[in-house]
This record gives sequence, C-alpha cells and structure tokens, in this order.
Amino acid sequence: MPHFVIDCSENITNLKSAKEIIEAVYSVAESTGLFAVGDIKVRIKPYTAFTVGGTSDDFVHVFGYIMEGRNTEQKANLSRLIITKLKCMFPDVPVISMNVIDFEKAAYCNKKMV
Repeated sequence: MPHFVIDCSENITNLKSAKEIIEAVYSVAESTGLFAVGDIKVRIKPYTAFTVGGTSDDFVHVFGYIMEGRNTEQKANLSRLIITKLKCMFPDVPVISMNVIDFEKAAYCNKKMV
C-alpha cells in the first residue's frame, strides 16, 4: 500500500541508476516492518527543469504516502532511515529530504475494492 515517490534532479540518475535508487528505498522501507511484504511501491521522477533555493544544485526528495495508523515515532524513524541510506549513496548531494503523509483509510479506494 505505501507509495514512495522520489523527486530528484536528473543528474542523480547519472550518479546511481534509477533501479539502484528504487531498490534502496524499497529495502529500507521493507526493513522497518511497518508494511506488508510485496505492498511497497516506489517510483522515481527525475527533473531537468527545477530550482532549489535559487540554485541548480542536485536534490533528492522522497514523498512517503502511507496508510494512517502509524505513530509519529514510526514515521520519523522511517524518514530517518531512508535519508540515512540516501545520504550514504549521495554524500555530495546538498539537499536530501523526505516527508511522510498519511492516507485516510475511510477515503482510500483501489481497483480491488470496487
């Protein structure tokens, strides 16, 4: 169920392949035990046009969309672990960040539910 959408400067995928980045985020998310195995979805969107604080510095930002029910500590730990992994992969990238957003269970729907 969780979706991890990785926005990044295009150069990031020159430093590491999209597959490597996706697999890294997936494996960290899976290691937390917060999600059912096989339910984790990860996508990457490299940008050619962007600004980061008025610069063209490389960046990585992960949007984590998860079903409600995890506490703040669990969500903070998830962010910390993913950022730690990305920081190791991209030590020279100045901006690496993440936020976690809850899906409201009552308003969520997918194909299997209809």
